[in-house]
Amino acid sequence: MLESLRSIDRVCDVQWVRGAQADPAATPDLLLEAPHGATLARHFDELRGELQDDYDDGLRDFFFVNTDVGSPELAIAIARGVVAAQPQRTALVVRCELPRTFCDTNRRIERDAVGAASRPGEMTPGLPPWVRHPGDRALLLDRYFAYHEVVGAAFDVVCGAGGDALCVHTYAPRSLSVAVDQDIGRTLRDAYAPGKLETWPLRPQVDLITHDDAGEELANAALSGAVERRLVDAGFEVARNDTYALHPSTAAFDLARRFPGRTLCFEVRRDLLLEAFVPFVELRPREDQVLRAAAPVVAALS
Repeated sequence: MLESLRSIDRVCDVQWVRGAQADPAATPDLLLEAPHGATLARHFDELRGELQDDYDDGLRDFFFVNTDVGSPELAIAIARGVVAAQPQRTALVVRCELPRTFCDTNRRIERDAVGAASRPGEMTPGLPPWVRHPGDRALLLDRYFAYHEVVGAAFDVVCGAGGDALCVHTYAPRSLSVAVDQDIGRTLRDAYAPGKLETWPLRPQVDLITHDDAGEELANAALSGAVERRLVDAGFEVARNDTYALHPSTAAFDLARRFPGRTLCFEVRRDLLLEAFVPFVELRPREDQVLRAAAPVVAALS
């Protein structure tokens, strides 16, 4: 199974992070997954260049505001911090490189799925309505299932042996309740217009996604409690399941059910990791701000 834990071009980047005293043959005991880790313009542009249908720049705008900027850097910072504090440990970081604009790897998608829109307030779709070309659909689903082969093996190796897995996400500062349909580009330009943007609710700085829709706790309760305390002590505003709970349509829900008490999913507000959150352009996180957000999580894990 360890041979499955490898990078796949344009699907995922897998990094092993070993402490200075770790056994080189040791399996990882900590997993950090960034399922929306395709955060760079090249991720979108390279994939669009491979696809056969015509996809306009409105989708590129959607990509920039809907991808988890800073999540891969945060995952790596946590992994490095943990093995620095406990040099006998080994961590694994899996970064998805498939843009969720075309196929969301944190959604449950069947092989026979077709593109569908979502209404305001609903979870964004796994396969969006603009994916209509059969060849594009086949390519995207092949990469989706290739990603889940890697991630499934990673969870089996880590959580199956009693380790912990963190699903690392970031979200835009404000919660925009809009339909994800063919007009998404125009809709978002309108929603982000000065004067309109400020009317949308401001999200918590950190949201721990620990429960399902019925209120059942699926996360590692001890870990989520420790992470919350450390974040609050560091000056962060922390909520639980404020934006949404673990939704049955998500892969995170399935994994939390499969490994009860071994996972923790969380969101960090993107502006905390950036010089400033600016819509519709590529953004790069600031290292010092990433390290500040990572430090309390490292302390909880250590």
